[in-house]
Amino acid sequence: MPNFSEINIQLMLLGCLTLVFILQLIIYFGTFGKLSFFKESPFENNNTASAPVSVIICARNEGDNLTEFLPKILTQNYPNFEVIVVNDCSWDNTEDVLREYKEVFTNLKAITVKEDDYYKHGKKFALMVGIKGAAHEHLLLTDADCVPDSENWITSMMQGYNNGAEIVLGYGPYMKEKSFINKLLRYDTFLIALQYISLALKGKPYMGVGRNLSYKKELFFKHKGFANHYHIKSGDDDLFINQAADKTNTAVVLSKDSFTHSVPSKKYAEWRDQKLRHLSTAPLYKSSTKNTLGFYYIVNYLFHGLAIASLCFKETVFIAAGIWLLKIIVQMSIFNGAMKKLDEKDLLPFTFVFDIILLFLYPALHVSRKFVKPNKWKS
Repeated sequence: MPNFSEINIQLMLLGCLTLVFILQLIIYFGTFGKLSFFKESPFENNNTASAPVSVIICARNEGDNLTEFLPKILTQNYPNFEVIVVNDCSWDNTEDVLREYKEVFTNLKAITVKEDDYYKHGKKFALMVGIKGAAHEHLLLTDADCVPDSENWITSMMQGYNNGAEIVLGYGPYMKEKSFINKLLRYDTFLIALQYISLALKGKPYMGVGRNLSYKKELFFKHKGFANHYHIKSGDDDLFINQAADKTNTAVVLSKDSFTHSVPSKKYAEWRDQKLRHLSTAPLYKSSTKNTLGFYYIVNYLFHGLAIASLCFKETVFIAAGIWLLKIIVQMSIFNGAMKKLDEKDLLPFTFVFDIILLFLYPALHVSRKFVKPNKWKS
């Protein structure tokens, strides 16, 4: 029989650290590796690759962005598509911009939602108006402040409708700028994409991003649209996909032509409010999704806590430092592959710094969610 009295706190910490490190290896290689090592197969020629498409954009006071970005969508290299812009109670020049573009582009359909003094609504109402007004079965969603990376954006996204797919997940990063907040915002966006794309490739899709997302109109009405979460301001993308997606009906497209880029927040407060809106949807995820994501975060926090504790003892400091270094090497290797797929390679040198920042920032955001209530639907 072992003498348990001889097992001291240092060895217990080191043992726990080793176990948690093994769990992290399983996450990195078993889940995130799905994206890092992903090789997109050539798509077969099929009817859906050229099926009619309705591109839907909800816009509230987006006159300047529509002026700059809408022509890139209206002039896509695709045989049959319409672009529906829902002007949701704008008081800027959005209506004028849409009127001028309608005179030039016959594939533009503008729908105006007027302000109602008695009924206040969010983005989901505007999006439902656009979906109901869509002439085609295949819907492709993006935002007014988004621009496709290619004139073949629609073609690339439609190629995802293979083998019975009803949902196609795309990547919608933010435009690159030189500021620190821009890199932090983009790194956070990368981490979110790493999770939802990896899990989708693993057969466990749980969310999409409305900046670049496609699904069938029939699927939307089959799941009663946003009825189950209409009372939540956000969730027009992730909550709907969480309830409608499964391993058989969801596809991922990662070609560079399929990307859209969005105008990033300039200030921390703007990004914080955006994060708070998105965090408000998490409690409504399926239990399986919450358990999976919770497990990832718990393992991450446990690793750092145990590593720091082990570094405080001279008996374990070198072994703990070695495990931490090995973890960083593995993480950087997996992230490098994923960042190449998502064209975010410039973020790799900042991985360690941003990881430490987000370790403290994420809990702070969860706490502040109880006190800060953003009321804008814009995502």
